[in-house]
Order: sequence, then structure tokens, then C-alpha cells
Amino acid sequence: QVEVVESGGSLVQPGGSLRLSCVASGSITSINGMAWYRQAPGNQRELVASISSSERINYRESVKGRFTISRDNAKNAVYLQMNSLKPEDTAIYFCKVHARTGPGWGKWDDYWGKGTVVIISS
Repeated sequence: QVEVVESGGSLVQPGGSLRLSCVASGSITSINGMAWYRQAPGNQRELVASISSSERINYRESVKGRFTISRDNAKNAVYLQMNSLKPEDTAIYFCKVHARTGPGWGKWDDYWGKGTVVIISS
């Protein structure tokens, strides 16, 4: 079993900053890609940022220059530093981890957390 837990969501004013954290635990033998998604009310879930095992990084256009994704492989963790926050950043932020479990060659799969709420409002 793999558990993915996000934290760090909060209510902040426009222009403020937040740092989201995500930690994966359980019977993990290896992690490849890690990513942050978000889902605003009435909208579909969208990719915010991703980071590969070789630290190749991608951002959605609307967060470039404001958000920074990073990972700590020793902790099975991924972070999202969010600066210059805007009301349109309001959403539930989800972490996704592509991890291998099991003996031998194991099995790769995507694991999701339950999300952390970010509200940007004055």
C-alpha cells in the first residue's frame, strides 16, 4: 500500500505565498515522476507542475515564474512553492506520485493524495 499526503494549504491574500508539501509512504521501492494538480470548483483537474526523476520540470503557462516545484528523493517528498498568488489559483491541490511497489521488478502505478485546499482571497 502507498499513502500520499499533502499539506500546507491555507487561506492567503492575493500576492501572498504558500509552500505545499507532499510525502509518499508505504511499500515504495522507487519513485519516478511527481506532480501537482489542482481542481477549482466547477472545473476539471489540471496539471500545475511536474518533476521527473532526472528533475526535468514542466509548468502550466499560468504559473510560470510564480511557482517552483522541487523534490527530496530521500524523503519521498515533492514541494510546490507558490508566490504572487492570485484569486484564480484558488483550488484543491493534489499530489500525484508515479511509484514502484512490490518484489522483484515490481509494479509501477500512479498514487494520488486527497488534496489540500488553497484559497486566495482578500
